Amino acid sequence: MLTHSSPAGPTTHLSVASGMYHPFAYLFGLLQLLGCARPPSLPFVRRSTAKAIGGMSNGKIVCVTGGSGYIASWLVKLLLQRGYTVRASVRDPDDPKKTEHLRALDGAAERLHLFKANLLEENSFDAGIEGCDGVFHTASPFYHAVTDPQAELLDPAVKGTLNVLASCKKGSIKRVVVTSSMAAVAYNGRPRTPDVVVDDTWFSSPEVCEQDKQWYVLSKTLAEDAAWKFAKENAIDIVTINPAMVIGPLLQPTLNTSAAAILNLINGSTTYPNLSFGWVNVKDVAMAHILAFEVPSASGRYCLVERVAHYSELVRIIRKLYPSLPVPEKCADDKPFVPIYQVSKEKYKSLGLDYTPIETSIKETIESLKEKNFVNF
Repeated sequence: MLTHSSPAGPTTHLSVASGMYHPFAYLFGLLQLLGCARPPSLPFVRRSTAKAIGGMSNGKIVCVTGGSGYIASWLVKLLLQRGYTVRASVRDPDDPKKTEHLRALDGAAERLHLFKANLLEENSFDAGIEGCDGVFHTASPFYHAVTDPQAELLDPAVKGTLNVLASCKKGSIKRVVVTSSMAAVAYNGRPRTPDVVVDDTWFSSPEVCEQDKQWYVLSKTLAEDAAWKFAKENAIDIVTINPAMVIGPLLQPTLNTSAAAILNLINGSTTYPNLSFGWVNVKDVAMAHILAFEVPSASGRYCLVERVAHYSELVRIIRKLYPSLPVPEKCADDKPFVPIYQVSKEKYKSLGLDYTPIETSIKETIESLKEKNFVNF
């Protein structure tokens, strides 16, 4: 039996259970299947919260790891809008596919500084983090096909997180916001039915992940566990953000896995998968990171799910929004639909945020995919 160090209490024991379906296995094949590779509205922030925190950085300097990623790009955009100076790590600052969209952001010329760093190189983040007021650690691999889980997913996720936190310790960083995932929360064999409410006290089971060969889920689970243990041992103030499937507009020019899940429903597929996921807008996720840093009382884990929806519900929403688009007519199997469940919204709303409705998120995703020529209609 393995244990997890809970951020809010004593060690939580996770029992081994089976019978979980495999939602992430479907996602990993999407990008390969699809042959890959508009400024919308801002997140829903209550006026009282915006007024209380001022929406200003007061000249603070922050670091964002993995700055060219889907969530990180929006995080950089919103941080610049709030007046922060941002140091963002990328693997290759000279690769235009990874950096052009960042350099084009408002305020980037004056307050965005890109630096090269590698998750697996010790001290790689020292220079970028030194002198910062806060760090947002978003960098983590999300591969759709894995031949060597240890080298391709587990080491980068776990060792990378520890390397970043070691740099934060040297730099005496006030607060670190770590991008985790609902993958580190709900994959544990416990029943997930309409009457079940998942919250931040849930932890995924490494045993179940390994048994089911869910390597991405395992990487996020072990990385978050390592982060909490390191933080406790070294007196570092960390907060984790645990989003579900993140959709909404793309800033980066490449197709990410969660957007591919929507694209696959409007790109000629005849069936939809028998899966239920939590869904959340990328702008809400980015703003939650920022408020987790700015709000002094923020602590622990924040599960980010606007709604858990079966793929049949997504198809229904798309059909209503775009009646002329060809969408799948039937499920990929004849089994009963995988049930939906609930995820507590209490902690997220304590940050002063309201969720973007899933209907809006789906529309923004499709319009962005159209703008970037991933789909034509």
